[in-house]
Amino acid sequence: MINVAPIRRATAQDGPACAGIVDAWIDNTTWMPRSITRADLETLLTEGLPTREAYVIGDPVLGYLSLDPEENHIWGFYVGQPGAGLGARLLTQAKQGRPRLQLHTHLPNKRAHAFYAREGFQQVGEPWCGEDGVVEIKMEWRA
Repeated sequence: MINVAPIRRATAQDGPACAGIVDAWIDNTTWMPRSITRADLETLLTEGLPTREAYVIGDPVLGYLSLDPEENHIWGFYVGQPGAGLGARLLTQAKQGRPRLQLHTHLPNKRAHAFYAREGFQQVGEPWCGEDGVVEIKMEWRA
């Protein structure tokens, strides 16, 4: 694991950095269609992060996790350095005090599925076609 700054609550000012991580992921993922511009990502995250329970890790920001605490649903979860332990640290933060968490993940994202399985998540329900045209599955963790 790399040495990074502690996890902290995300603010609107983290929107551009988080958008950069998502934008790079889209650029580097051959099966993911480009359906949003970097500018639109920045706007969505700058406006959205303060309305959710969201955390960032690193200084500069190396990853983020955004969830709806009422539904215990993770809506955004990206790290710029997969395999460095950043995602596990963010997920540990999100699990604290919760009986369960759920998220949607793209079916072709096998590396993410392996990570979620290591973290105790299991697939629930049947796959469906997401808004971006890529098949998704729902995964759930229970304490």
